[in-house]
Amino acid sequence: MATMQDNQTWSGRFNEPVAELVKRYTASVDFDQRLALFDIQGSLAHAQMLEECKIISAQDLQDIRHGLAQIENEVISGDFVWSLDLEDVHLNIEKRLTTLVGDAGKRLHTGRSRNDQVATDIRLYLRSEIDTLSALLKHLQTALLDLAQHHTHTILPGFTHLQVAQPVSFAHHLMAYFEMLQRDVERFSDARHRVNRLPLGAAALAGTSYPIKRERVAELLGFEAVCQNSLDAVSDRDFAIEFTAAAALVMTHLSRLSEELILWMSPRFGFIDIADRFCTGSSIMPQKKNPDVPELVRGKTGRVNGHLVALLTLMKGQPLAYNKDNQEDKEPLFDTVDTLTQTLRIYADMIGGITVKPEAMRAAALQGYATATDLADYLVKKGLPFRDAHEAVALAVRFAEQKGCDLAELKLEELRQFSSLIGDDIYAVLTLEGSLAARNHTGGTAPQQVEAAISRARKLLA
Repeated sequence: MATMQDNQTWSGRFNEPVAELVKRYTASVDFDQRLALFDIQGSLAHAQMLEECKIISAQDLQDIRHGLAQIENEVISGDFVWSLDLEDVHLNIEKRLTTLVGDAGKRLHTGRSRNDQVATDIRLYLRSEIDTLSALLKHLQTALLDLAQHHTHTILPGFTHLQVAQPVSFAHHLMAYFEMLQRDVERFSDARHRVNRLPLGAAALAGTSYPIKRERVAELLGFEAVCQNSLDAVSDRDFAIEFTAAAALVMTHLSRLSEELILWMSPRFGFIDIADRFCTGSSIMPQKKNPDVPELVRGKTGRVNGHLVALLTLMKGQPLAYNKDNQEDKEPLFDTVDTLTQTLRIYADMIGGITVKPEAMRAAALQGYATATDLADYLVKKGLPFRDAHEAVALAVRFAEQKGCDLAELKLEELRQFSSLIGDDIYAVLTLEGSLAARNHTGGTAPQQVEAAISRARKLLA
């Protein structure tokens, strides 16, 4: 007959030990040991509450604190010995605590289950990571602002359908990504409120018969509230899915910017250069300088998107309450955190190492008749209905194409054949600078508006 020693925590319920293959298949300690310090943090709060509620003695609490402090030092120093036989982070720590302090370690698990324990650990972990990622997002936003500050008058062709549309300032273009990242910061902040709810005390699924005070544990751990339903508390992974969805959006935004950096660095554009430390060469083509970092960001976005789908799929068929399936929540979540953290750290540095080539940007803006809309607006202001103005300018563009020149290079008499309303003042309208200056409203690309947007952004980050 199997003994307690054979099956660790399973007592005498089983007739044979867990098979080695099953043990390896079901163990999570290889990856969930990163939760160790959070597990200790939760256990300390749980133990204090148990003592305050007279469920364990003051001596037990003192012994538990002493033992967990030693375990914490062992984990931090790398001296803690992890055992696959003990399955997960929780049992590894509990076994070590019992070895150190005896029966007091066995009493720590009173009034809780690994189900509510792991749910608490993950929330503590994710809350901490959200705070780190939010700071990294703001660091990247600052890098964008620093680059934009120097280029409020640098003219870049704005594109739709990847065709030259209208001129914008390079700073205005960068500020679009600032806005995306600001929404990401807000999403993380909002998600943090739902992460920051305490499951502990829900026990396995139905709560506990001990006279515990869950609100006291929430207070000790800095949670905003307790989970209100014990079944939901142990089985909910919405918070992990929501976080991963927010992370996928961050990566999607950075992937879009990466695509632009890759295009802009190409000789066909030649708008920017990325510092050598973020690029690699070719094994056979000595002239190559490949933008590896933005390419990898673009690729890793698919990785994070995949983790989101994996978590959604993990949860879609689970009945209440906790199921072993939920062990599979950690690796996608952990890898999402790691990928996003590394990406944000390197991206801010990469943005700071960009060299801008204003002449190439300006030359590109002079192609594709970027000020055609300005000519149409000019005619409307002179009294011509917009649809008629649109047609007149379309004809003017076709004429300029046939001559192989820009609209601003056409003579006044050539322009007037498309509308008699065109006067000498048209050339101020057709310049790139005139086009930018004309969009002088909130959200527009006029330099003074972009400078105001940068100023507002800096105050937002302060």
